[in-house]
Amino acid sequence: MQEVDKEHLPKHIAVIMDGNGRWAKQKGAMRVFGHKNAIQSVRETTEACAELGIQYLTLYAFSTENWNRPRKEVDALMKLLVTTIRKETNTLLKNNIRLLAIGATEKLPEVCQKELQEAIQMTAHNTGLTLILALSYSGRWDIEQATKKIAQKVEAGILKASEINAQTIEQHLSTWGIPEPELMIRTSGEFRISNFLLWQLAYTEIYITQTLWPDFRKKDLYEAIANFQQRERRFGKTSEQIQTEKRKKQVKISA
Repeated sequence: MQEVDKEHLPKHIAVIMDGNGRWAKQKGAMRVFGHKNAIQSVRETTEACAELGIQYLTLYAFSTENWNRPRKEVDALMKLLVTTIRKETNTLLKNNIRLLAIGATEKLPEVCQKELQEAIQMTAHNTGLTLILALSYSGRWDIEQATKKIAQKVEAGILKASEINAQTIEQHLSTWGIPEPELMIRTSGEFRISNFLLWQLAYTEIYITQTLWPDFRKKDLYEAIANFQQRERRFGKTSEQIQTEKRKKQVKISA
């Protein structure tokens, strides 16, 4: 934590929580055992972000493709989701954390939708960290549903095709109003983004760790942030341009 510069923190961190099944297999247990033990990792990561002053944390909890997993595992995950939300809502309230969800949540079991909406409503006025759960979510789904909404407006004469631009698309994504992630962490050592926030990750810094998600702790988050802070984010510009802009800002601040 001492290596983290608290003056230059990413506003938004996104996490692909990968490795639960492999972690359980290493223990000689069922996959659901890994999912249950991953709750502590979620708790520690959320607490660490809140303590540091991170504004947004998005966790890839369940993808649209995950519905294709064995029925027993999906059912166990849904039950775990319900019990976890119930148990953690008071903790969110105590820590001033606001809960949001993105994805095709209408596909979740009704009891999951009920618990999720209640927790979102109960924490709606919290002003600290915003914790976003990506549930029944995928980047392609997000772009598809945004495209349909835009097409409907064009058909209705509300919007002209010539008026569609990047901002139009962003306004119809499920993450509208939320800044794009500056840092994306993936656990388990896999080098892919697995259909996660495809539009939003365009200029996100990616950090891959070999640590399996159930073993991910606060120190792992601090290492990821410290690594992020060592990088130069250029957004298509040259390093020289970035350095010149930094010097100009410093001059303005000192003036």
